[in-house]
Amino acid sequence: MMNESDSLTAYGELAAGISEILYTETQLQYRVREIGRAISHDYAGLTPLLVGVLKGVVPFMADLLRAITIPVQVDYMAISSYSAEARDRGVVRVEKDIEIPLGGRHILFVEDVIDTGLTLNYLLRTLRAHEPASLHVCTLFDKPRRRLIPIPLKYKGFDLPDRFVVGYGLDCRELYRNLPFVGMLKPEVFQPNG
Repeated sequence: MMNESDSLTAYGELAAGISEILYTETQLQYRVREIGRAISHDYAGLTPLLVGVLKGVVPFMADLLRAITIPVQVDYMAISSYSAEARDRGVVRVEKDIEIPLGGRHILFVEDVIDTGLTLNYLLRTLRAHEPASLHVCTLFDKPRRRLIPIPLKYKGFDLPDRFVVGYGLDCRELYRNLPFVGMLKPEVFQPNG
């Protein structure tokens, strides 16, 4: 594994917008393995269904699946906001729904990051309508200071500051998702006009 300066150097132009690495690749992989062990223990004998929302969850979901040692199934949703106002209320349009039947299943909703909780709360209500046997949430990143709706988290990786961070699935205008670490984005990158 690379150290911080090696990581920034290796990703050259892409990493030039990063002011500071918050979580290294090593820290992320270690925590994902811990979460995978906990899920394997807690869901032993149950074959849970892991559900994620595209696109940001992909790196975390892929690593998490490899860290889980019990049989699991996985499915994805894709969502978009109707408008900025609708998004601020947590109302979204489901563009790709889950294809696997949910009734009576043990569902683990996997998120890359949770901030206000509005969108997640809406999605959880939608999933509960299918009457799963259980429904819990796993997130790698949590922004508790931004939370507007309490969301019980069964598994959590790290708290994030209320700053613009990218990497390991988190993006700015669809860039930076492929960084193997999480770093703070320089303000001039996400606010180019001041």
